[in-house]
Amino acid sequence: MPASMQGEMQPAVYRFKFGDFEIANIMDSKVVREGLHPSFGGERPAEEMHALARDNRIDPQRYEHPFIPTVVNTGKELVLFDTGNGALRREREQLRGRLPDGRLIERLGELGYTPADVDVVVITHGHPDHIGGLTEGGQPVFPNARYVFGAAEFDFWKRGENVREARKFNRELFVDIAVPLADRARFLKPGDEVAPGIRAVDAAGHAPGLMAYHIESGGKRLLIWADTCIHYVVAVQRPEWHIDVDDDKDKAVATRKRILDMAATEGLFIAGFHMPFPGLGLIEKSAAGHRWVPVGYQLNL
Repeated sequence: MPASMQGEMQPAVYRFKFGDFEIANIMDSKVVREGLHPSFGGERPAEEMHALARDNRIDPQRYEHPFIPTVVNTGKELVLFDTGNGALRREREQLRGRLPDGRLIERLGELGYTPADVDVVVITHGHPDHIGGLTEGGQPVFPNARYVFGAAEFDFWKRGENVREARKFNRELFVDIAVPLADRARFLKPGDEVAPGIRAVDAAGHAPGLMAYHIESGGKRLLIWADTCIHYVVAVQRPEWHIDVDDDKDKAVATRKRILDMAATEGLFIAGFHMPFPGLGLIEKSAAGHRWVPVGYQLNL
């Protein structure tokens, strides 16, 4: 009798030792989206996107878009970077057809943690897929946590000035979900520390005050770059192409170029929120620009 088809199965948690820290990436959820173009490089001819896709053996019409929070256990504190989609699809009519349900809490459990174990929640920026898991049913999901926001990012969304039309609902969401947490929050500038070995890096552009975070322990270095690059081929190999979800497109281009060059020159490991799971890699520099190199066993040694 033939065995029945069981459906897709994909790893959803990946943990490794990093100096004196333990770091884990978690697949909160994922979607398959249609059309790399015009979402990416909409100002360029579609033929250029098709050629880039062919050169990298990917489908120019469909792509997988994961959402990958990172957890850093310093030995003293459990620090969560971003919260995924949470219950937004169920609780917000405007997002019902756009986001999947978040599974962060379930998958934290696979790592041996509960929401009450999280000491610090760091929000890299205020877009829905990063703040969605902060609350559910109007209540904080992480009952014992302190919060960290980039000062410029928090101020932008709270004030609500010069918010582009496509982000008006995003601003309402931020005011509803994140602003009430201000009395339990710290507001950082680039260079400030979250904890020893974890410091903020300016990555503004995709969001007005987007922060990346540099992690260093035992001589090893990793950059949580959040949404600096949101596709492992297009945004890395063509950082100058505009991306429709970038809030300041010209600044996002400049930031991608700067961060890519830094990552390649300094040999940093990268954790990317939207990179192919487990969202970990290195940046390789070549005459043609940069390429994403997924980690093999480097982090397991």
